[in-house]
Amino acid sequence: MIRLLATTFAALAGLAFGSFLNVCLSRWPEGESVVVPRSHCRACNRTLTWWENVPLLSWLALRGRCRTCNTWIGWRYPIVELALGVLWGIVGWRLSGQIQAPDLAVQFSIGPPHFGLVPALGTMAFLWLLVGIAVLDAEHFWIADAVTLPGTALGLAFPLFSQSLLRLPLVAQRAFWLLLGERLLAVLAAAGLILLIRLVYWLIRRREGIGLGDAKLMAMLAAWLGLPGALLSFGIGVTLGAAVAISVLTRASHRTSEESTAQMKLPLGTFLCTGGIISSLWGQPILAAYLRWSGLN
Repeated sequence: MIRLLATTFAALAGLAFGSFLNVCLSRWPEGESVVVPRSHCRACNRTLTWWENVPLLSWLALRGRCRTCNTWIGWRYPIVELALGVLWGIVGWRLSGQIQAPDLAVQFSIGPPHFGLVPALGTMAFLWLLVGIAVLDAEHFWIADAVTLPGTALGLAFPLFSQSLLRLPLVAQRAFWLLLGERLLAVLAAAGLILLIRLVYWLIRRREGIGLGDAKLMAMLAAWLGLPGALLSFGIGVTLGAAVAISVLTRASHRTSEESTAQMKLPLGTFLCTGGIISSLWGQPILAAYLRWSGLN
């Protein structure tokens, strides 16, 4: 019963924060405030009533259209809300499972990612950032420094904070400084991977193929997940991106010229974020299975 309640609460919170994320994704690229004015139809400017702001349910009740001007609202709104609801629900399910474990004192202690309340909240924040970046890049081909740079700093601070909060002074903690150095090297290595690919592509094609925003996104992934998790995110993202690219090119080859096909762009950041979500929630068993399969473990 506790597990069901905790999961439901986390999922509902995810829906609510997904609704706010939709506000940010609609207003921020236009240079508008995400606080004022109140939620309104972007076509007819009518202020929405309270029941039109209920996450997911309002979109379903309105059938995806403004009830005044009948303008199509878009699939992004329910997809973002549902995605955050499901992802946060998964985190809530895992956390509540730990609450039911025999040693409650250990389960509520501050420890490694996915163990304890504080790390669970950090994971939720990380997933919120990844969903936002994924949609922003998919819609605008834009990965904002105002998101990735603070996200990287938060990612560096959070595991250190969660593992060292109750063990001061920090100066005497050798493990703290080793972890900090490891994460900093992971950030540099992950960003360097993208920069190296960007350089090689430029040397071959004499034009940019990967934006600097992708390098900063990889740095953020490494800050949160460490280098193995970031590389797993990269592998999953590139695989998904290649699959989509092959599908797009196969369809487009019959209708467009070779030059226009070569100019097509795909949002790499969206695929990297998808890989980051998978790595964040299931990265450890995936890496463990790979090590067993490869005979390295």
